[in-house]
Amino acid sequence: MYSCSRLTAIRLSSNNFHGQLSERIGNLKSLAFLSLVNNSLTNITRTLQILRSSRSLTTLLLGFNFMHETMPEDINTDGFGSLQVFSMNDCSLSGTIPHWLSKLPNLEMLFLHNNHLTGSIPDWISSLNLLFYLDITNNSLTGEIPSALMEMPMLKSDKTAPKVFELPVYNKSPFMQYRMPSAFPKVLNLGMNNFTGVIPEKIGQLKGLVSLNLSSNQLSGEIPEAICNLTNLQALDLSGNHLIGTIPAALNNLHFLSKFNISNNDLEGSIPAVGQLSTFPNSSFDGNPKLCGHMLVNHCGSAETPLITQRRKKKKSVFALAFGVFFGGVAILFLLARLLVLLKGTSFMKKRQNNNSDDIEATSSNLNSEYSLVMVPRGKGEQNKLTLTDLLKATKNFDKDHIIGCGGYGLVYKAELPDGSKVAIKKLNSEMCLMEREFSAEVDALSTAEHDNLVPFWGYCIQGDSRLLIYSYMENGSLDDWLHNRDNDDSPFLDWPMRLKIAQGASQGLSYIHDGCKPHIVHRDIKSSNILLDKDFKAYVADFGLSRLIFQNRTHVTTELVGTLGYIPPEYGQGWVATLRGDMYSFGVVLLELVTGRRPVQICPRSKELVKWVQEMRSKGKQIEVLDPTLRGTGYEEQMLKVLEVASQCVDHNPGVRPAIQEVVSFLNTIDANLPDRGSRGRVWLSVLRGREATPRRRRS
Repeated sequence: MYSCSRLTAIRLSSNNFHGQLSERIGNLKSLAFLSLVNNSLTNITRTLQILRSSRSLTTLLLGFNFMHETMPEDINTDGFGSLQVFSMNDCSLSGTIPHWLSKLPNLEMLFLHNNHLTGSIPDWISSLNLLFYLDITNNSLTGEIPSALMEMPMLKSDKTAPKVFELPVYNKSPFMQYRMPSAFPKVLNLGMNNFTGVIPEKIGQLKGLVSLNLSSNQLSGEIPEAICNLTNLQALDLSGNHLIGTIPAALNNLHFLSKFNISNNDLEGSIPAVGQLSTFPNSSFDGNPKLCGHMLVNHCGSAETPLITQRRKKKKSVFALAFGVFFGGVAILFLLARLLVLLKGTSFMKKRQNNNSDDIEATSSNLNSEYSLVMVPRGKGEQNKLTLTDLLKATKNFDKDHIIGCGGYGLVYKAELPDGSKVAIKKLNSEMCLMEREFSAEVDALSTAEHDNLVPFWGYCIQGDSRLLIYSYMENGSLDDWLHNRDNDDSPFLDWPMRLKIAQGASQGLSYIHDGCKPHIVHRDIKSSNILLDKDFKAYVADFGLSRLIFQNRTHVTTELVGTLGYIPPEYGQGWVATLRGDMYSFGVVLLELVTGRRPVQICPRSKELVKWVQEMRSKGKQIEVLDPTLRGTGYEEQMLKVLEVASQCVDHNPGVRPAIQEVVSFLNTIDANLPDRGSRGRVWLSVLRGREATPRRRRS
């Protein structure tokens, strides 16, 4: 192996290697990724001295080795100038956070959790200009939280972390797949140490933070109001400290918060009965005898206040990484997708040796057979009663033969319930770091919104590590299946009247979430595979896992880059701002798919993306050549050209030029596939609607 001079990536994790690393690995001058996690290697100082001779390393994972050794205090870092991701977690290392880490100018992610490090957080931490992920959980660090942490450039910026990567989210065969851009979250994990003093008021500067963990320390004082400025927070853990005072009401403004824990402190007052905080379970507030609220034993206004406090427990809660990535000119996603497993504790690694079906089966064996799903009401206040056991039986413990689809965060299964009804069950993948967020977003959105063109939501289940979402089963699958996954030319295809019906139905579903429900919802992942079709080909907008609620007086939400290639609005890659007009761009791409029959991103790497190709063809006056060849000559060309016109306006590079969804709904409803074409009236009407002079275009026959 050491003679493979052009080797760029090596993963040797979770083996039985022991002893010291061979010096010959220094011969691999192109090596960018190296994982030695979970072996029994020794001599950490010598290992680092050998590896610096590689000089190309961007990702170095050494956790679960070098047990009970001492953290090297002085290392020549000349060869580590390119290092971006460095993990030396779960090694039981003693010593302090070493100064030589400050000499890694490109360091972006640092994992030192589950060691025995002492001393304080050094002030030089703010000099690491690119560092956005720091995990030093479960050490013995002391002192106050330094002001230098509040000056970390990447955490003060609300722009997405630089490590954006792609994962396949749809793959029926090796040649049919989409890829979804995602990004690492910005994380500050300081839990389970011995930090004292107050939470710095300047913590409000870290506006880019997605996860903040200060749990199980000796922090005192009040929860600073400034935390409420961290509007991107999805996880906040302040449990197990000595915090006093009331809960800042402005915490309700953290609309993306899906994990929240302030248990085992000395807080007092009432928990807000409405808003974001009211949605969290009582375990988030336990151990605060002076707190009162509807979810606690101590209701506000009661005569008695309990005097017995719960024992403060230190819980290991290691927030670990779901994916890994490096940019050294080589993308090795098949290695990096395992980074979460590499960085988690030994017990978790043993647990993951079982597959997902075994996990569910083991869970069900410990369940009371009457355990009910928490169901969302349907119809006239009725609730469907199901148990997890029912779902396990209906899917044969989530057997692979019941899989009907796959997505970025898990698989979708078909199940026939005891009463004969059929449902689709999305089982979220616990290895995905965004799993909790997708689950919460989906439940929030579909519990808020109900419309004839939104996928009917039956309910959800939380049991252990399992997250299940249950929907009505759609007999005809997705629009993507019908447009792009035909087995051969003789397979059934959608004629134009059916395509128009689907466009009209999907537009009405999108119109409802944009304008009809309160708060409004920005979907962020409109695409043909998220438009489902029932037995009558009625269209339903589905998959709200990436959605965000837009509250009153707000026009957008700031977010990380997500979505599916070919559908992502150009402005998302510039300012990370999600808007309703961004959804309109994605819907415009769907309309282009219906008109052209083409994928947004072609399989052939030399082919242009759909939007760019259509724009070029229209600029040359070749609109008729854009239409799906299977539909030409059917007599619907004029109607298709009208839809092409509105679709082109939806995908305009300038968001302000794009029509609102109500305008598109009104326009599509003027077209009737059962009636003869009405000439250019639709195009003239749309031009007037958009405030432009109608200029008929010459069409080539």
